[in-house]
Parts: sequence; structure tokens; C-alpha cells
Amino acid sequence: MGSKTRETYTVEELQQLDADDTGRRERAQWVLNSPDPPGLLHDIISSVKDVAFPLGHTTATQTTSRRAVSFLKGLFPILSWGRDYRFSKFKKRPNGGLALASLSIPQSIGYATLAKLDPQYGLSVVSMLLSSMIQEIEDPATDPAAYRKMVLTVTFFAGIFQAVLDCLVVPSEFRPGLLIPYLPSNCPGRRNKKLFWFPVIAPLISVILSTLIVFLTKADKHGVKIVEQVKGGLNPSSVGEIQLKRPHVGQAAKIGLISAIVALTEAIAVGRSFASIKGYHLDGNKEMLAMGFMNIAGSLTSCYVATGSFSRTAVNFSAGCETVLSNIVMAITVFLSLEFFTRLLYYTPIAILASIILSALPGVLDIHEAYYIWKVDKLDFLACVGAFVGVLFASVEIGLLAAVTISFAKILLNSIRPGIEELGRLPRTDTYCEINQYPMAIRTPGILVVRVNSALLCFANANFVRERILRWVTEEEDHVSNENTKEGIQAVILDMSNVTNVDIAGILALEELHKKLLSHETELAIANPRWQVIHKLKLAKFTDKVGSGRIFFTVAEAVAASISTPNNC
Repeated sequence: MGSKTRETYTVEELQQLDADDTGRRERAQWVLNSPDPPGLLHDIISSVKDVAFPLGHTTATQTTSRRAVSFLKGLFPILSWGRDYRFSKFKKRPNGGLALASLSIPQSIGYATLAKLDPQYGLSVVSMLLSSMIQEIEDPATDPAAYRKMVLTVTFFAGIFQAVLDCLVVPSEFRPGLLIPYLPSNCPGRRNKKLFWFPVIAPLISVILSTLIVFLTKADKHGVKIVEQVKGGLNPSSVGEIQLKRPHVGQAAKIGLISAIVALTEAIAVGRSFASIKGYHLDGNKEMLAMGFMNIAGSLTSCYVATGSFSRTAVNFSAGCETVLSNIVMAITVFLSLEFFTRLLYYTPIAILASIILSALPGVLDIHEAYYIWKVDKLDFLACVGAFVGVLFASVEIGLLAAVTISFAKILLNSIRPGIEELGRLPRTDTYCEINQYPMAIRTPGILVVRVNSALLCFANANFVRERILRWVTEEEDHVSNENTKEGIQAVILDMSNVTNVDIAGILALEELHKKLLSHETELAIANPRWQVIHKLKLAKFTDKVGSGRIFFTVAEAVAASISTPNNC
């Protein structure tokens, strides 16, 4: 490799080499003798504790009552912030809940009518109160009772699926490639913040005026459809309405799953948008738990599937509300409306409810956000377009399926063909970086340093990684033979810092790579293996096959050892 042989070194140089080699061997033993990593059962228990006790794991010294209190505080955050809540904050912002109610009542009645349910099914007080405590098909015309049971069953399944997703600790960072509104663009500006309520009460004013006009002109006698009777009071229990028997339970579960995913997508998206504005952390799993319990409670109290609202969250933001107490005020206002004012809705025209729903459509498409997605990630934009086209020309289910399929295809592509980089040393450092990203990085003659950019070396990508490295070695040998030089690749150093786990197929691929490299008179070295990786390599006896002296703490030490070995002199 153009370096001196051991016989040409001075005594001082040999002593320094031996000291360096001793230090490398000592640090390599740190890697090889690390304790066993936590097992699968430990990971499962930790995940359950993260869900049950999000405020911090319990200790053995804690009493049962303290553990119970910790669990309840994690399940119901209102128990934590409610103790320190000052009534002065509520006196400053009581209009937030009232504004929410003025927007919620006509919207909820409109959506219930759109779902072909009686208006009172859109005004569920129980689910509103429960979500406030937890938050941070058959033809309806021919058989309305059966249709109502189907809707409530779907709501029940949607809540179950949302709660299960929370228990599985689905990453809150997940963001499907759906074209969803970018809420900050829909928020009121800084000017005239005190007048935020003016556009908020517009739907209520529209309902009042249209109802008054229909009543005075008797338009219902001339073909104008009206709401007619709205049942007052709290919605009755619907426990007996949920159908968990054939033949429709399978269909209800399928629709419930789709509804759960769509509802979570909307709720987490709206929450994250406003969390980024106000600078607070949003726990996506807690949102899923809140949505799940809310819909389970709603299905048992005559309410259909509910989710986070774009417009109502914007109202909360504009009113300066800092807690979910505004939702409790809204629920109380809706309850009072159900008790005393439902008769006033008798002459409300269906058309005005439809117009309230349609008024929300202009904010659904955000071209600027779509362009932003296009600039940042083309595959995300493809998922965005797939969702949009699927919903536009088919159905919500098809649009969601298109977006999820494209997103999974992206993940699968990255898993099957992970990035494999050749590394070089940055000048005047011991840091090794990708040579294409850092053109000033220096290759070490006779040594190929490779990094695998995949968290998992598995059956899906192990063969690709092995063949790519062997191709590099073969190309280098061909280059050496064409140039008539004596110096080829004598060592391949595999940087495993990005690989967090490996399966049997990955280990077999490493063994085959080791054998192939030996046939080319090339050594294999492993640098910086992660905890699970080195543990499995030891269990598979791979460290014995490659030699414990070829496992290194860092890439720089692996390169130094490869240069100083007799085979490479």
C-alpha cells in the first residue's frame, strides 16, 4: 500500500504502533463485551408503560394509589392542568366557548343531515365533554332504523380502532400524503383580532335569518325543505343499537377502520399545524386515545363519528384559548340549546345547512401547500395527487388507499434499495463522510469504506447490499488490472452506525460477503455496530468467523488497523 514495512520502523515508532494497537483492541472489547440488549418482552412492557404512564414510569417505591393517580393524570390531562387553572384566565376568554358553540350547532346539524340522520345526532354533549378531558349499508330511506344502527356500529368500531392504534404506539410523526388544508393560511391575521367572532357567528346568523324568512313567508308550503322536529334534551343511550352480529358486522368494521384513519389524519394534522404556531408539543398518541374514547362514548350515546375540526380549532386559536376548557363551555352551551331552543330550529331550511357545509370547501385545497410538497419531496406529492384524484373521481376510501399505497411503495423502495455510500476522510480530521457530498474527502488507498443507510439489514435488502459491495470490489480490481498497478482493495470496512438491527438473512449476507472477499484476498472489518447488531452477530458466531480483531469502535480505528496489518504492508 505504499507504506513502510515493520522492519523499517524505528523502535519509537514500533512502540507507538503497539500502543495504538493496544488501545484499538481495548475499545473493540468494549463493543464485543457489551451487555445483552433488552429483549422483546422488555420492549413490549416499556411500550405499555409509555402509554399507561406518559408522565413518567412508576417506581417500585411508589404506592398503589400514587400509581393510580399517575395513570389517571396520563389518561385525563385535565386532572393535571385543572389543579393550577386560574379562573381569571376563564373570565378573560369566555367568548371562546360561546363562539365555538355558535359555529358548532349549525355545522353539526348540517353534517348530521348530510349523513341522513336526525339533527340531534350531530349534537352529542357526552362525546364533547369526554374529548375535552382526554385531549392535549342499508338505504336510510327504506329502513332508517337499520341505517342508524349501522352508523352507530361504525362509530363504535372507529373508536375501537383509534384506541388500539394508541396502544400500539403508532409514531405521532406519521403524516400521510393526503392533500389536507394548511391551517395557518386559514387563520385570521394580526389585524382586528378582537373581531374574530364576526365571521365565526356568520353560520348562526345565516340560520337565524333563513329560519325567520321561511317562517314569515311560509316557504315550506311551497317546496322548501325544512328541518322540522328536532328532539330536545340529551340524546338517549344507544347501547342496544350497536349491531355486533352478522351479516353487517364485517362491513361496519371495514368502514370503521377507514373512518378512524381519516379522522385521525384530520385531527392530528390540524393539531400539529397549530402546535407549530404556538410552540407546544402535541402528543399524537394522546390525540388517538382521546378520539377513540370520544367515538366509543359517542356510539353509546347516539352520536356518529367525530373528529377534530379545522374551523373550530381556528376559532379557539383566534380567541386566545389556552386549554380545552373552551370545549367544555361549548358542550354546556350545546346542552342548553338542546334543552330550550330546539323548537326554534323547526323552520330552518335544509339548503342553508348545505350552504354552511359548502362554505368550508374553499379552504380544503391549498395550492401553496401542494407546491411546497412538490418542491420538497416528489414522491410525497405523488401520494398527494393520488389521494386527490382518488377522492375526486372515486371515493374517500379509494383516495386513502391510493395515498397509503404510494406511501408504502416509497417505504418499500427505500427498504429494498437502501443508500450505500463510499466514505472518505475529511482533511485534518478522523471523520469519515460520504465522498459525493463532501468532495474534499480523501480516499484511503487500498481500503474501501462503505456505509449502509438503512436502519434494518434484512431479507429485503441484504442481497442488494452484498452485491453492491462486491461490484465495487470487482470494478476496482478491473481498474487495477487495466492500469497495471499492484495496489488493489485489500480491506473493506463496513460502517454499521446507521444499522440498528439485523435479521438472519442479513447475517447470512454478511457471511457470504466475508467469504467472497476472502476469495479476492480482501479482508472485511465491521466498524461501530449498534447494540442489537453486535449482540446478534455474537449469537450467530459471525464475530468468530470474521475474527474479533476485525470489529472496531470507529471507522478511523478500523482504517488505521487495516493499514498497519502485515497483509496490507
